[in-house]
Amino acid sequence: MGLLSIIRKVKRQEREMRLLVVGLDNAGKTTVLKQLTGGDVKSVSPTLGFNIETLQLKGFRLNIWDVGGQKSLRSYWRNYFEQTDGLVWVVDSADRRRLEDTGAELARLLLEERLAGASLLVLANKQDIAGALAPSEIEQLQGLGRRHWHLAGCSAVTGSGVLPAFDWVVEDISKRIYMLD
Repeated sequence: MGLLSIIRKVKRQEREMRLLVVGLDNAGKTTVLKQLTGGDVKSVSPTLGFNIETLQLKGFRLNIWDVGGQKSLRSYWRNYFEQTDGLVWVVDSADRRRLEDTGAELARLLLEERLAGASLLVLANKQDIAGALAPSEIEQLQGLGRRHWHLAGCSAVTGSGVLPAFDWVVEDISKRIYMLD
């Protein structure tokens, strides 16, 4: 039995998933996580390093890693790729001038071999802000290509769209990892 088979067997028994939440700085990653866990979304400061939260969703235990998005921290993202079941890419839909950078960073991530099997959820955050790009416009700018993915519009501050998006990623991962249950 290979290492991957052992990991899957343990995860099946524990019904556990590992999600990695990344994106450029100020995209709203930590606010998304606080919204999911019932934290105070009004007192969020930039993440210098990472946050880890654990919560139950749809019968699974989610270990969610929220990693800072400042340019100086992005080279460290690769330290968090191992055993990632789902990648959540958060986009600031209202920051039009950084969408090209957002697309380039996502394209680099999608080349990572250790993330090849991870489900990809793209959150078009800040939909509550006037002038924010619609999810369909974000889809065109990201160049997601043929990879299996899901794009959802949301507002981390109001909570709109956050839970349904995470329901999708949990369902997608469970179909892959727990399909024999």
